[in-house]
Amino acid sequence: MKTTLKHYVWVLAVAVGMTIGGGALQAQDHDQDYSKNKTYQQGMREGKTDQAHHRDHYKKRTFKKDDDQKAYEAGYQKGHGN
Repeated sequence: MKTTLKHYVWVLAVAVGMTIGGGALQAQDHDQDYSKNKTYQQGMREGKTDQAHHRDHYKKRTFKKDDDQKAYEAGYQKGHGN
C-alpha cells in the first residue's frame, strides 16, 4: 500500500514539473524581440491594414523558416491590436 502511494506522489511531482517547464518554454518564445526582423515588420504592416479595414488575416502567409513564421505572426498580432 505504501509503495502505491509513493508511486502516485512521484507521478504527480513529475507531471507538475513538466507543466511548469512547458510553460517556461512557451514564455521564452513569446518574449523574443523580433522588431528588426523583416517578416515581423511585414506582419505589422499587414496587421495594421487589416485592422483599418476590419479584416482578420486577409492574406495567409507561410514562410519556410519557423522563426520567420513566428516573427510574422507576432508582428501581425501587434499590428492588428491583439
